Amino acid sequence: QVHLVESGGGSVQAGGSLRLSCAISGYTHSGSCIGWFRQAPGKEREGVAAFDRDGIARYRYSRKDRFTISKDNEKNILYLEMNDLKPEDTAMYHCAAARAPGPWCASYADCSGRYCLDIFPYSGQGTQVTVSS
Repeated sequence: QVHLVESGGGSVQAGGSLRLSCAISGYTHSGSCIGWFRQAPGKEREGVAAFDRDGIARYRYSRKDRFTISKDNEKNILYLEMNDLKPEDTAMYHCAAARAPGPWCASYADCSGRYCLDIFPYSGQGTQVTVSS
């Protein structure tokens, strides 16, 4: 049973930083095909960043500008470092994982809506990030 527990969210002012953590248990794919999505009220979920099946970090629209995904395989923790936060980053952030590795993992960071759930069906309860202007 895959179990994902996020932490590290909070309220910050624009320009601030947060580091989100995701404690992983029951997932056997050693840090591949795992990532983060977010969902703001009234909007569909969208991918943010993920590791593909080769463990390569992928970012939404290939823009690694403010967010950095990383992992500690020894501790089974996934991280999302977020810098220069903007009010539009306000959302619930979730980590998510695929049922099995595959080429679909490379597209997770660019996913939206139901497709995110289709390719990474495991997810945690989320941690809230609120950015004020």
